[in-house]
Amino acid sequence: MVDDYGIQELMQREVYIGEKLVGIVVGERFHPRDELVQSMRIEVSPEVAQQYMRKPAGLAPLPKELVHSIRPDGKIKLSKSMRELQRRWRNTVRIEEQLYAPDELLDRAILDNDGIDIGNVIDLIKIKRTYKGLLVKPHFMIRARNNLPETIAVPCGQLAKTTARLDEVILKCSFSRLVTLPSYLKLNSDDVIFDDDDLE
Repeated sequence: MVDDYGIQELMQREVYIGEKLVGIVVGERFHPRDELVQSMRIEVSPEVAQQYMRKPAGLAPLPKELVHSIRPDGKIKLSKSMRELQRRWRNTVRIEEQLYAPDELLDRAILDNDGIDIGNVIDLIKIKRTYKGLLVKPHFMIRARNNLPETIAVPCGQLAKTTARLDEVILKCSFSRLVTLPSYLKLNSDDVIFDDDDLE
């Protein structure tokens, strides 16, 4: 249903499940591939965030497939229950007190806090039903210079912020520091058992 509307038509509209205000649409990811823009960004109602999130977040993804229609009063009606939206929000990554769906992170550039472009996100890593890291394909020069494998796992705890227009994720530390952190070493060791892709 949402495909019938451009994001500009949905911006700043209130989102409802039944008579409960979920939040307000504030935008979506900038990316040329439609399959990586499956979610809109919403500013979540504080009451809903408090009640339906493990830890309240101000901004969160709203899967476009959950949009049912625009009501006669101009508000967006969702097709699912709060329980389904809560389930979707559990399947996210928290960065800077905001929640991000997997489709909002795939193919983003990863930069360290010195601005060095490390590589791009090719997958997310889930351990015990929680996202613990981003699987990154380092650029050739970064790989060669640091003797890295084809992919590395970057811990979610080291993600500082995102940039909207440039579609980047910025790390909390430098790359040279990242590869010495216990969380990085553990996530990239052979001892870690990742969840299957189809495990929700």
